Amino acid sequence: MIDWRLIGPLFPLFGLSLLILGGLSLPAMLTQALFIVLGLVLFFLVGRYPFEQHRLLSRYYLIAVVVLLLLPYIFGVATRGAIRWIPLGPYSLQPSELVKPLLIIVMADYLSRWRRGFNLKSFLVYLSLLLVPFALIFKQPDLGTSLVVAAIWLGLLLAARIPGRQLMAFLLLILLALPLGFKLLQPYQKQRLLSFTNPYADPAGSGYQVIQSLIAVGSGGWWGQGLGRGSQSQLQFLPENHTDFIFSAVAEELGLLAAALLILSYWWLLRRLLEIAKNCSDEFGRLLVTGVLAMFWFQTGVTIGMNLGLMPVTGITLPLVSSGGSSLLGTMVSLGLVSSVGRGNLLSRRL
Repeated sequence: MIDWRLIGPLFPLFGLSLLILGGLSLPAMLTQALFIVLGLVLFFLVGRYPFEQHRLLSRYYLIAVVVLLLLPYIFGVATRGAIRWIPLGPYSLQPSELVKPLLIIVMADYLSRWRRGFNLKSFLVYLSLLLVPFALIFKQPDLGTSLVVAAIWLGLLLAARIPGRQLMAFLLLILLALPLGFKLLQPYQKQRLLSFTNPYADPAGSGYQVIQSLIAVGSGGWWGQGLGRGSQSQLQFLPENHTDFIFSAVAEELGLLAAALLILSYWWLLRRLLEIAKNCSDEFGRLLVTGVLAMFWFQTGVTIGMNLGLMPVTGITLPLVSSGGSSLLGTMVSLGLVSSVGRGNLLSRRL
């Protein structure tokens, strides 16, 4: 049985993605269409597989995560100073995007086993589940994806029903470690994080992306300048218009109403994820869906906020809309896990 309330929001997102990419680059649109089809196939395959069975494979998934994240350092090719992709013929694979659903499974499995008697040792082991993949991704360097992984980790920790005093102590340790994390950033990453408060202080440097994004959003009006007619998008003033700043491209060429449709589609999807999590009696299944919810909430909120100048530029793509096969496939596998949990909820109610 198809959960139309889960899959329904995907179609307007896919439609807007193909529409705006078609106006920016026809080859990008065709590639995106191919990966949408592949993603839907994976969604239904993963959705049919009982989610409980993933617990038996959790250790192997953890090994797969480490192996996948090491591959770019062995076979990867440097692109704009980063080693994130592995060339595969005409396409490229970004392992850091594919490991997200695997990490959600591993983290959810661990927390579901330790929700009673969670102590400092348990927390340190759970912290290691973050630090190893985080370090491998951060070193590429890929600040955006490493922050998404951290958001998944933190979202699951908050949802794990750990006793309040213990949770507050763990959160305090995390807050104390944040200054150290900031020191580890590259100079350009620090500048990006700080420049969003006043991008006009360096309009030709660190503030350039935000300024061009705001111009693109503001110039779209209600109906947009027309597909393929956006001055910022088409004349290459708007950087990364098919990935990080695709929301601005949508707002500029298709207008405020299309941007509102995009946001409403995400709201619809997030609401359905929350419903499935609430209705799940299995702790592992509940945490699985929560991890996917945290991933979507963080990526969507930060990317749209980044495009509107409300968040720092961190290089995070818009799920299901931005161009990128690895991101789309990883996201569809994650949604397939949610579909499997929802299917399990339905079967348990019937029994």
